[in-house]
Amino acid sequence: MTSLRNVAIIAHVDHGKTTLVDQLFRQSGTFRDNQRVEERAMDSNDLEKERGITILAKPTSVEWTPEGGHETYHINIVDTPGHADFGAEVERILSMVDGVILLVDAAEGPMPQTKFVTGKALGLGLKPIVVVNKIDRHDARASEVLDEVFDLFVALEADDEQLDFPVLYASGRSGFASEDPEAREGDLTPLFKLIVSHVPAPDLDEDGDFAMLATLLDRDSFLGRILTGRIESGRLEVGMPIKALDVAGNLVEAGRATKVFAYNGLDREPVLHAKAGDIVAIAGLTEATVSNTLCSPEVSAPIYAQPIDPPTLAMTFAVNDSPYAGREGDKVQSRVIRDRLEREAEGNVAIRITESADRDAFEVAGRGELQLGVLIETMRREGFELSISRPRVLFQDGPNGREEPYETVVIDVDDEFSGTVVEKMAMRKAEMTDMRPSTQGKTRITFSAPSRGLIGYHGEFLSDTRGTGIMNRLFEKYGPYKGRIEGRQNGALISMEQGEAVAYALNALEDRGVLFVSPGDKLYEGMVIGENAKPQDLEVNPLKSKQLTNFRASGKDEGIRLTPPRKMTLEQAIAYIQDDELVEVTPQSIRLRKRYLDPHERKRQARAAA
Repeated sequence: MTSLRNVAIIAHVDHGKTTLVDQLFRQSGTFRDNQRVEERAMDSNDLEKERGITILAKPTSVEWTPEGGHETYHINIVDTPGHADFGAEVERILSMVDGVILLVDAAEGPMPQTKFVTGKALGLGLKPIVVVNKIDRHDARASEVLDEVFDLFVALEADDEQLDFPVLYASGRSGFASEDPEAREGDLTPLFKLIVSHVPAPDLDEDGDFAMLATLLDRDSFLGRILTGRIESGRLEVGMPIKALDVAGNLVEAGRATKVFAYNGLDREPVLHAKAGDIVAIAGLTEATVSNTLCSPEVSAPIYAQPIDPPTLAMTFAVNDSPYAGREGDKVQSRVIRDRLEREAEGNVAIRITESADRDAFEVAGRGELQLGVLIETMRREGFELSISRPRVLFQDGPNGREEPYETVVIDVDDEFSGTVVEKMAMRKAEMTDMRPSTQGKTRITFSAPSRGLIGYHGEFLSDTRGTGIMNRLFEKYGPYKGRIEGRQNGALISMEQGEAVAYALNALEDRGVLFVSPGDKLYEGMVIGENAKPQDLEVNPLKSKQLTNFRASGKDEGIRLTPPRKMTLEQAIAYIQDDELVEVTPQSIRLRKRYLDPHERKRQARAAA
C-alpha cells in the first residue's frame, strides 16, 4: 500500500538543498550508492547558482518505507522559483502541495530570495517544517537562526498554528537530521517521519470526473507540449479524451492524453494511469497552457487559477550589426534568433514575442528586467550575438487615457537608510502607502510605483543601503500615467575611431568623465566608451598615440596609471543606456554603443526626433 505526500522545498542557493535531496534519494533507495546525481538535482542551471535564485520549478520524488513498516510513502518534492519576476507561478506551484520545507543555512540564516515564497506559502495556509541545515559548520549559530526564522514568520503574519512549526537540525553533506542541535551523526529518518506525520495526505475526490490545473509548461522535441500539475479529482488513463478550459471556462482545445508521466526521482517515467493527488505531466495537447484546466469532456467549470500576470516590460532583441559582429558568436542570423525566441515563448508563459517592423528585430515582452536579463544571458551562453534596446514599459488605453503598469514595492531597510530610500523612490514617482518598524532596527516601507521608474533602480538601491536592503516587487495594476521621470543626467563619451584603445589616449580622457574601457580593448566608431562629466554626448579619440620625438624630457616617460574602468554587468548595462543606445551582447563581451554608429546619421535621426 502506498500513501502520498506532496511537499514544496524553499531554500536559498548554497543552503544545501541539492545535497540534502541527494541524500533523501540515496537513503530511500531511489538511487544507487555509486550513481552520480549531484549535478542533476534541483539547481542544476549555472545561472541559478550564480544569481542565487531558482528560475525553473522542478518536481521530483522519493519513496520511503519506515523500518518494519508495511506502508510505503511516495513523497513528491517540488522546487520553487524564488524571485518575484518568476513568482507569478509560485501560487500555482504551491497549490500542488500540502506542506512546505523551509531549508536555512545554520550560519547565514533566512535570505531575501526565500522570503517571497515563504510569504506566499504562509498566505495559502500551508504549515511549514523548518530544517536548519549545515549545523556542523564551524560558524553555525543554530539558535539565533531559529529566532530569525521565527521573526520572519511573524513579519510575514503567520498564524499561531504556523508559528508552532516543527524544527530539525541537519547536515545534508553528512546525511543526518535530528531534533537535537548538538547531534553530529545519524540518518534522515527523522525528516522522513516528520514529512509523513506533519504534511497531510491529499484530501481529494478519486471518484469524480478527471480535472487538473496545468501549473508548469515544458516542451519536448518529440512529444511537443508537456503540461504538469496535480490531479484534483478523478482518474487519468493514457489515451482518454480530455479538453482544456481557460480561467473563464471557455474551451481552448480538445484532444487525448497521448502520454502520462509520473515523477520517479529526477526522471519523468511513463505510466498508464494516475489518480487524484498525483503530480503528473501530460502530452497530447498543442494549445493548452499554464492556468488552463485539463479535464474530462463532461466537466464544464474550470479550477480556480491565479491569472498569468501580463507582461509589463519590453525590449528589442535585434541582430548584432556592429563592426565586430560574428567574431565571438556563431548564432547571428535573424532566423536563428527568431527560432530560439519562439522556442522560449512556447515553454515560458510569461514571455511574449512579436516581430517588429524591422525584419531583423523582435520585441520581447516579459515581467521584469531580471527575467529578460536571464533570457539574454542564457542565449549569450548558447553562442548568440544580439543588440538589446533599453527596456520600456508597455502602456495601455484606459477610461481616462494612457495607463502604465504599477508595482507594489515592499522594502526592508536598516533605519538609517530609510530616508534615502524614500527620497529616491519619490524621485521615481513612487507613492508611499505604508511605513512601519520591522525587526532588529529595520523599517518596512511599502510603495506603489510605476514600473517605468524602477528600471535600473535595484543596483542603486543596493549601493544606497550598502547591500543590506531587501526589495520585493509585484505587479499591482495599470494606473494613470505619472509624467516624465528623470533619466541619466550625463552624456556619453563616444569613440570616433575603430581599433584597440591606447593607454596614452585614455589617460588624456580621464578628465572628461568616467571610462568603461581598458587599454587594448577593441573599440569601434559609435561605441560608448565612457560617461561624460557634462550632460551632452562627446566624440573622442581613444586611439590617439603619443607623438614621437628625438628628445626625451625628464620625468615624461614614466608608466601611465589609469583609474580602473567601470565594468558593467548585463543588467547594469541594460538599465544604463538611453533610448538612442544599444547593448551589444556576445558570448565574450558586453559593449555599449549608439543605435546609429555613423555620426552624421545620429545627427539626422536626432533632428527627425526633435
